[in-house]
Amino acid sequence: MACPYFMPVAKLEDGSWPHPARLPLGCGWSGHCTAPGHEDAVPSQDVLQTFCNLGYASSCGWAPAERRWDAVRFAVVSPGRSLREQERIPSENAARVLRLTVVYEQNNRPAGQGELEFDLSSATWLCRHEDNRIQKMAECFLEAYLRKRS
Repeated sequence: MACPYFMPVAKLEDGSWPHPARLPLGCGWSGHCTAPGHEDAVPSQDVLQTFCNLGYASSCGWAPAERRWDAVRFAVVSPGRSLREQERIPSENAARVLRLTVVYEQNNRPAGQGELEFDLSSATWLCRHEDNRIQKMAECFLEAYLRKRS
């Protein structure tokens, strides 16, 4: 799970994770913090590896005490189709659309979920997340996912 206040910017090629492909966003990322009072602060390499890419916000001193989520995780839901997708997208086009599930955690418990959709043929998001941080994480996750699949 990634910290919900982490804004990934670029792949982190020199991380020391034993299995980088298993990271929540598909690989390690460098970036900056978006937590109140720490906006645009660039964490140290240790903090990026321990908290931003892997950690719960509750473990980080930069995260606010009052927050909606402690962690965010993503998964590609395939080949199943949501009811909304079945109504909007003809079955012959269904393989073009990837559905991503977003799961939020608070205090090590589920705190909600959402769904995002990406059209592979046009490389556009059909359903985006309203929070720019979560959307950027989804884009990073999807980039790593597609790279592994090719």
